[in-house]
Order: sequence, then structure tokens, then C-alpha cells
Amino acid sequence: MKKLTILLALALAASASAQTKSSAATPASKGTSHSKPTKTLIQPEAAPDATALPIGTAIRMKLETPLSTSSNKFGDRFGGRVVEAVMLNGKTIIPVGSALEGQVIRVEEHRRIKGVPEMDLRPTMVTTPDGQRYAINATITDTTDKSLNVNDEGQIKGPGHTKGDLVEMGVGAAVGTGIGAAAGGGKGALIGAAIGGGATAIHWLIKTKSAQIPAGTELIMELSRPMALSAVQEGD
Repeated sequence: MKKLTILLALALAASASAQTKSSAATPASKGTSHSKPTKTLIQPEAAPDATALPIGTAIRMKLETPLSTSSNKFGDRFGGRVVEAVMLNGKTIIPVGSALEGQVIRVEEHRRIKGVPEMDLRPTMVTTPDGQRYAINATITDTTDKSLNVNDEGQIKGPGHTKGDLVEMGVGAAVGTGIGAAAGGGKGALIGAAIGGGATAIHWLIKTKSAQIPAGTELIMELSRPMALSAVQEGD
């Protein structure tokens, strides 16, 4: 019994060590290091006398505020810059360089056995370089970061288990095998492998997974309501 207790403690220590090594071996995402190919935005048709950008109009922005499911919460603000002009019947309505603001409306971090981390963002305001402000209601539809996915409801979802997690699991079992063999020969190796793998699995299953959206990530959104071309007055 005493040997099993020692094996379990050592296997858990090995698991933690493996986690540290796998994390160190995976470079942190920085901007476009995980970029998807940029897609050409397809805009909906508008009537010749339209006085608002129609529902479905796409806006591409580059995030200036880094976001994370581990540190952000409901109500946090985020901002970025429009990187592709939005036109209406040949006229530029939202120029490149316009500031876009919004709010974090939901953050969830599941334990790995339950799901993936999620974040909802609500864009609320566009300010053009000449100071004109327009209220918007939009939903995130895509991102250039290939480690993230956006579902039909606009929720940004982070990754589940990674190669680093599998390395961690394997190292835990392997170290457990070595410890068991040293303690009790062939039979001890089998026991050690089971304990090492089990301890690492337990550690992996109860650990939460975070999603990171670095500054520099491009987000694509679509208007869920028409955007009126009348600017919002200061104080509105």
C-alpha cells in the first residue's frame, strides 16, 4: 500500500512536469502565427436609395485588445480597427482605420471532459477617422486564427485537447512505468503504468482549458440589424 501511495505521488509529479514541458514546447500565439487565409468579403445588395447598411453587411476588423477566457468577464470592453472599407452603392461608409468598439457578453471555461472554452463578443459602435460615430448591432462570423472556431450563433470557441495534452498523458504513463519497474520489477511496471496513466488522466480531465484571442487577430462580423447612416450624437 505504501508503495502504491509513493507511485501515485510520483506519477502526479511527473504529470505536472510533463504539462510544463509540453506548454513550453508550444509557442504562444502571436497575431498572425495561426492565421487562416483572408477571405474576400461578399456584401449584400442594397437598394439605390438605401439609407442604411443592410443586414448581412460584413465588417473586417483587427483586434487591438487581447482577450482571454481566463481573464476577461462579462462587461469588459474590446476595441479594434477596420481593415477593409465598407461601401454602399459605390460610396465609402466605413473607411479603413475606423475604430470599432464592443463588449464581452459571455465567457465560459469548461473542464476538458465537458467541452471547449467559449466567448461571445457584441460589437456596438464604429467611429470613423473624421469623428462620426455609428451604432451597430453585429455578430462575429469568422476569425483568421485557425485555433479558434465561430459557430452559427457567433460564439468563439477555443480548442479542446491538443498534441501537448497527448504528450502529457504519454509521459505520465511512461514515467509511471519506470517508477513501478524500479520499485517492483515487471509487475511493478504494469502497476506503475496504470497509476501513471490514471493519475495523468485525472489531472487532465479536471483541468480547465482557456481560449486566447491575441491583439492583431482579424475578426469578421455581419450586421444583424441595418446600420443607419445618421451619426450618433455625443452623449447618446
